[in-house]
Formats: sequence, C-alpha cells, structure tokens
Amino acid sequence: MSLHDDAVLVLKDYEGQDELRQVYLDHLAAHPDGLWKACRDGHITASALVVDPTRERVLLTLHGKLRMWLQMGGHCEPGDATLAAAALREGTEESGIPDLALVPGGPVRLDRHHTPCAWHLDVQYAAVAPTGAVEAISDESLDLRWFAYHEVADVADGSVVRLLEATRARL
Repeated sequence: MSLHDDAVLVLKDYEGQDELRQVYLDHLAAHPDGLWKACRDGHITASALVVDPTRERVLLTLHGKLRMWLQMGGHCEPGDATLAAAALREGTEESGIPDLALVPGGPVRLDRHHTPCAWHLDVQYAAVAPTGAVEAISDESLDLRWFAYHEVADVADGSVVRLLEATRARL
C-alpha cells in the first residue's frame, strides 16, 4: 500500500473534526502528490506530541524557522510507509529519543496551518517516551524542553494546547 493510500484510510477512519477531515480527503483526491513538500497547494504532514512516561510533561521544540514552541513533526518522506511511521520518525529525529511509542487509536487531532512553504494539513499523533529517555536537540531546533501540562498555554499557541488536551483525553 502506498503512503497516499494509507493517508486516505487513516483519514476515513479518523473520528471527529468532520469538516476539516473532509478538506484533507478532498486535497488527497485532487492531488496525487498531496503528501509531498513539492505540492504547492499544500501537503499532508505528520507530527507527534511527545509525552513523558509519567504523563505529566510534554517535550516541545523551539522551531528553528518559525521560532515557536511546537510538537515534533514535519514533512513526509519517500521512506515513510504510513502516516504513523512518519510521525514516529519525526518525533524520534527531533527529540533525539529512540523507542517512542505512539499512543494507540491513530491520530489524536488534525490541524491545518499556513507555513512559509505552503499550507500544512497536519495529522497529529501522540507518543510516550520510554522511562529514562534523554532528549537531544536536533539541527532543526533552537531549543528542546519539557513543559508541565499547565505551562504549555504560556509558551505555545492554541494548536499545541488543543493537541495537548486531545492527547490527555486519549491517555
């Protein structure tokens, strides 16, 4: 199965955010290249909110280009077999933490936002870090830091806060 086919299936199975979910499905129907950065009309991206093993904190990255505290995530790559795999790869690359475990149940949220390259139609997952995990900053980040749940609204925008709320409801 192609990544495009996987994305369609994941989105068809996703419950909630019906109007936005349909925007994603319509985008994929109109754009066979709709998962790739080269698609200037926008593209599907995948992200993962990394939660500590005690489920009291989340790891956010200070994005190098956007200069905002965000969850780990980004563009799909040709080697990604599934959206979940893309989210896990991005989470691992940007956090430096191996052996992240995606929270069961598929995506936690969808979030559409404009970036300098195009519209991102982000499929958002949550991942739990293993006990004893040590984060390591990547080249894409200016900083990497754990935040208690109650601190997130003070540093991140509403999309991250909504992702955190949906993640907590799923945990």
